Amino acid sequence: MRPRVAASAAICSWDEDAITMGVEAARGLVTATTPESLIFASTTGPFADRQQAGIIATALSLEGELRTLDVTASQRAGVGALSQAAASADGRQMLVVASENRRARARSPGELAWGDGAVCVSIGTDSPLLEIVASSVNSVDFLGHFRASGEEFDYDWEERWIRDEGLAKIVPTAIANVLKKTSVEASQITHFVLPSTISRGPRLVARSAGLSPDSIVDNLAGVLGETGVAHPLFMALNALETRVKPGDYVLVAAFGSGCEAVLLRATDAISGYRSPRSVADALQARQSEENYFKYLCFNQLVETEEGKRGEAAEFQTSLSAAYRNRDMLLGLVGGRCTQCGTVQFPRARVCVNPQCRATDTQEPYSFRDEPAKVSSWSADYLAYTPNPPSHYGMIDFENGGRLMTDFADVEVGEIDVGMSVEMRFRIKSMDHPRGLPRYFWKAVPARTA
Repeated sequence: MRPRVAASAAICSWDEDAITMGVEAARGLVTATTPESLIFASTTGPFADRQQAGIIATALSLEGELRTLDVTASQRAGVGALSQAAASADGRQMLVVASENRRARARSPGELAWGDGAVCVSIGTDSPLLEIVASSVNSVDFLGHFRASGEEFDYDWEERWIRDEGLAKIVPTAIANVLKKTSVEASQITHFVLPSTISRGPRLVARSAGLSPDSIVDNLAGVLGETGVAHPLFMALNALETRVKPGDYVLVAAFGSGCEAVLLRATDAISGYRSPRSVADALQARQSEENYFKYLCFNQLVETEEGKRGEAAEFQTSLSAAYRNRDMLLGLVGGRCTQCGTVQFPRARVCVNPQCRATDTQEPYSFRDEPAKVSSWSADYLAYTPNPPSHYGMIDFENGGRLMTDFADVEVGEIDVGMSVEMRFRIKSMDHPRGLPRYFWKAVPARTA
């Protein structure tokens, strides 16, 4: 994940959404083992009737026996998905992906406080870093904010009401209930995770629940923003990477339609642990965006003129062709000739190697994680894109494959022949009349963090 950052909050580019971020968050956890279930938690998924977890599974080449599920409609959906996965894992590996891309009105408090982001947690793996001791739910239809079906923005009630009647009364009850299930005292909690854009909220809850104020975990407000259902897991992961020690108790609470609390204990495996894709690394590799108008355009907060070239791009998507080629489009799966070993994209009946030209000898081969270098590039100011110019060109994979593709996360002058790039799952274009994002993979500069 290489977030754009504006006003100290992470924001999506025009070609990102909750699904693309979820794919990037999960990629690092599916390289060694194959999970048996994948749960996707979000209140801002782009589809009302299409399983978003299934799209992520296809993008990661996990179709088949994998059980997929979407969890939504509450800010505690991420922690709820974590509890549900842990309760049903029974030694099986399960992935929980929490992702959020909330839209806020211009000049609203949410514009300043919210951030976009995704995080993935693996459940049921060997040598876990954290063990779930107990969990508890306090389900209350507390209406501090809501977003009606078909509406674009949340409606929020008075902050003081949310703090005094919601956080201060509902969350401590959930915390007390989870502690009752264990022999752990409130004073033993060394790390307390509670996302809240209300600055005094977590401290008020900690005092009411008997937790030490020193246990309150940094909410990353100054560098990331509040990432909705993903934020409890973001805060817990950041604490895991920076301050948690073996034997520590971590209490994670999420407030929304009540409260869900999960008590975790750090194992000895956490000693010397270094995440290959940490929160700090992602923030270090960020791009700074100072153009406020870009933020407005990327979030469709202003209506812009797309021109005739933009209109020409709005052709109807063939759902049958998209289905037949889903492994190529969503998974970046090409072919490898079993006779000569040549790889190619896309997969075809005939091998592209002129010395081979064998027929029907190709097996599926994923280019998703293959490093590559730029062979040629162009910055096109005539082709329509929400973030001009349109960068595209040819890349050469280290394994010998080649691909003509779009470049993302680059500005004019930042790309050159020979540059190392990686593939990222993004929105290729939009079928606006039908509200359908067309997903594919783009090349971005290789991570330096």
